[in-house]
Amino acid sequence: MAGWTNPYELLKEEFVQRADEGCAIPAALRQAFAELHPEHDRWNYARVDPIYDALMALPGDAALAAREPDDLAAIRALRPEGVRDLGWKPGEAELLDRLHGAWTGRATGCALGKPVEGMGMGRRDGKLCGRIDIKRYLQNRGDWPLTDYFSGRDAGDGLKIWCEASLRENIAYMEPDDDIHYSLVGLGVIEKHGPDFAWSDVAAFWTERIPFAAICTAETQAILNFWNRGGRQRGSGAATPAFTRTWRNPYREWIGAQIRSDGWAFCCAGRPELAAEFAWRDASWTHVRNGIYGEMFCAAMQAAAFVEHDPRRLVAIGLGEIPRDCRLAQAVRRLVDEWIPASKDWESCMERIEAAFPDMHVVHTINNALICVMALFYGRMDTRDTQAIAVMGALDTDCNGATVGSIVGAAAGRRAFRQDLATALHDTIRPNLIGFQQVTMTDLAARTAVQWRRVGEYAAARR
Repeated sequence: MAGWTNPYELLKEEFVQRADEGCAIPAALRQAFAELHPEHDRWNYARVDPIYDALMALPGDAALAAREPDDLAAIRALRPEGVRDLGWKPGEAELLDRLHGAWTGRATGCALGKPVEGMGMGRRDGKLCGRIDIKRYLQNRGDWPLTDYFSGRDAGDGLKIWCEASLRENIAYMEPDDDIHYSLVGLGVIEKHGPDFAWSDVAAFWTERIPFAAICTAETQAILNFWNRGGRQRGSGAATPAFTRTWRNPYREWIGAQIRSDGWAFCCAGRPELAAEFAWRDASWTHVRNGIYGEMFCAAMQAAAFVEHDPRRLVAIGLGEIPRDCRLAQAVRRLVDEWIPASKDWESCMERIEAAFPDMHVVHTINNALICVMALFYGRMDTRDTQAIAVMGALDTDCNGATVGSIVGAAAGRRAFRQDLATALHDTIRPNLIGFQQVTMTDLAARTAVQWRRVGEYAAARR
């Protein structure tokens, strides 16, 4: 079964994922894959499936698996000491202003990075080139460093970017994007099902609200698995998170869950532990291990940013919700403790990140999370510069711009948000999501405030 791509390409990615999980892949299995024809066997299930099944039957690295569990209780048993609740008690005006800033930051960061999403993921001769190409594009138009939305004007260099509705010459609102859709899903699920929502409520909400063509990679595979196991029958089917997140889903540690953290975090503003728990419920049916941790890490930081504004402390709060020895946590600590202190600027820091992960997929969780953390430090939590650095850092530009946009927007609030990015969107989002065809960020802040109070009552009742 293939949803995002064809069976041959799924299998190709699975070899990478199984190696990441510590599998010792026999040479005979690699040879069997090498004997497949990348065109003629793209849809040849008779040849692809036996190799896929044999690959999935291999044992992983038991020690690594013990350090990287998927279960929430096991994750919490391995996390370090941390700040679980910041005790935030804002007045009504402050609450609305901070939520408005958070939604604004999500939208501006996404719109800023959207036109160069494809360019940012580029490779030439097997090497990453996205950051170099983005810089060249901006320099050729006199726009380096980035301080405004990308211009689409021709500079005669042959470089092309996407998404005309998000270009400087045209932008008037936040156009449809999965990085916005999933934030709205978080709010919508809590509005419909309350803070005690389950993973299957999220899956059903996707089924009802998101066009299938707007779902990508891990999410595509997981929702197909949900449907094919009768998940649409409101729990009467055989779909389980263990199945939906793994069956023919080699994307299970990619960035897809990490980009879905915001809606949960905004409703849990000031409560990083609860935000991470909501993120786990959302991520655990589509992702495993670091794919899950990326969403938990970002949700905790986003929830904490309503109160805490120092990047180092925000990162510590985020790390406090994931296993201390997982690959994501190790990479973040190395970035914060070694690479940032040793790097004179964000570009030299990016060179260290790229050198450490030269072959990691451009939409993997870990490398993109590092760009987000790096941007918080070098952008000094400024609502424009932090997003711009996240986008100039390349890889998944709209995802990373949106993630850090939520953090700096929550920290600043709408009143302190720089107008050079915010004004162009006219406070408006036009997503491709049933029930949210056009919304204002002002309205989203008010709706989120209602759910924030509801979540507060839920948290108090659980204590």
